[in-house]
Amino acid sequence: MNAPRPGRSLAGIGMTSQRTRARMVERLREQGIADAHVLEAMAAVPRHLFVEEALASRAYEDTALPIGFGQTISQPFVVARMIEILVRGRRLGKVLEIGTGCGYQAAVLASLAAEVYSVERIRELHERARANLRDLRLRNLRLAHGDGAAGLDKAAPFDSIILAAAAPQMPLALLHQLARGGRMILPLREPGADTQRLVLVERSRLGYSESALDPVRFVPLQAGKA
Repeated sequence: MNAPRPGRSLAGIGMTSQRTRARMVERLREQGIADAHVLEAMAAVPRHLFVEEALASRAYEDTALPIGFGQTISQPFVVARMIEILVRGRRLGKVLEIGTGCGYQAAVLASLAAEVYSVERIRELHERARANLRDLRLRNLRLAHGDGAAGLDKAAPFDSIILAAAAPQMPLALLHQLARGGRMILPLREPGADTQRLVLVERSRLGYSESALDPVRFVPLQAGKA
């Protein structure tokens, strides 16, 4: 039997150890992340399992890292910030994630939500995420290879929707899949500019409301499957 690759155990060693993860969580707290459940989820998920082995020593830095195919794993603060906004004052319920990527954010969400459905358009990333997540045995997480811009109508409606890619405009298909009382958070390209901003969408019985939040930088949302 082959020995496990260095730094790839769930516990981690050295720069991938639980102690390093705890320092990341303390930094998140200092940056303003206050929700105890979000911080616990960030502490529980071994981020080093979701990056290339050569980058494992940087897994707990507050930076985005490449995962191939022009995609990145978002920096820990952005992951925690978006989830904290979704969860504030309520439960996440049934969640739709657009852009599985390497699977890291899906794992954090699954630590907090009743059910998580995550859609990835790039088949090889979808398969890689499945492999990355296997040892965590998250029974409430379902992965799908599909067109994220179209959502996942067969499992709708969703109490929470989160996008890991910047939409050029508000995605109507996802608005229709948001449950009443639900929230969607996404990076949205600002009109007439090469900048992006987090936007929170809330649906009530009267319709939808939007709140503009932090400036961010994400890879663009693309339609179709690859």
